[in-house]
Amino acid sequence: MLVSLGVESTAHTFGIGIVDEKGSILADQRVSLRPKEGGILPREAAKLFSERGAEVLFRALEEAGVGIEDVDVISFAIGPGLGPSLRTGAVVARYLARRYSKPLVGVNHGVAHIEIGKLLTETRDPLVVYLSGANTQIIAYENGRYRVFGETLDMGLGNVIDTLGRAMGIPFPAGPKIEELARKGKNLIDLPYTVKGSDLAFTGLLTATKKALEKHPAEDVCFSFQEVAFAMVTEVTERALAHTEKEEVLLVGGVAANKRLQEMMETMAKERGARSYVVPMKYAADNGVMIAWTGLLAYKSGLRTSLHEPVNPYFRVDQAEIPWVKERGGGSGVP
Repeated sequence: MLVSLGVESTAHTFGIGIVDEKGSILADQRVSLRPKEGGILPREAAKLFSERGAEVLFRALEEAGVGIEDVDVISFAIGPGLGPSLRTGAVVARYLARRYSKPLVGVNHGVAHIEIGKLLTETRDPLVVYLSGANTQIIAYENGRYRVFGETLDMGLGNVIDTLGRAMGIPFPAGPKIEELARKGKNLIDLPYTVKGSDLAFTGLLTATKKALEKHPAEDVCFSFQEVAFAMVTEVTERALAHTEKEEVLLVGGVAANKRLQEMMETMAKERGARSYVVPMKYAADNGVMIAWTGLLAYKSGLRTSLHEPVNPYFRVDQAEIPWVKERGGGSGVP
């Protein structure tokens, strides 16, 4: 039974996950930077990872009940992400691979979000709505790769939400508090709605929302912001669903935890004759399990990464090799 250990370190979370080839999660340990004010400072995140990375690793091995000698492949997030964070995780993975003579596999962070979502929801060939801090993309597998059928032209939705949160004095991550306030809102404020074909932009909405805080109750502002932002995402998702003719829609990434977004996406999918799925909330945020699982899929497909290959902070989902997915049906090789 093959076992993969995955190292996640793209942004604010250092995670170690351990999985086997059946998709069983043997361990999931994490530590995250939670600044009291402001956003994520890459050097602070990297410092935290360096100080507590060994602790997270030992906890994961203990949880899984295995020794490092029982691990068959070391996987790590090679990009995209914050340079200092990525490099810190890569150092850990390279050390383990070299010290214990294990094969090394670099994993695209976005692809890992997709694959853990597919594994845990048992979807086969979904249209993926990937919403995290820096990422807002509508993705589907076509012709050998995950293709992007729509994306943000400026900020990722997660970063927009956290930037709005800072303007409101809400600590990182701001999403849960903004969602809570939005549930109390009743009045829809006129805010910019920017969709350009299959793409969308959020900076105009963010600027207008911050100005609206000067004149309107925070509950109404948050309610209006969510309604507009999520309607934009749902519109471009519906357009991609019509184009790709997929029968499943899968929400992944940290923003997928929002209940209002889930509701809107489910309504749209149902009207289109498709089924809507959401990655389990524990694995919506960054984690080492998704890296371990995707690394195992890549390893079984023959992919390897050199010890000297650098991390790539700008590694797009549609640049990654995906040899483990079948051409139609989207299966990922789970027995």
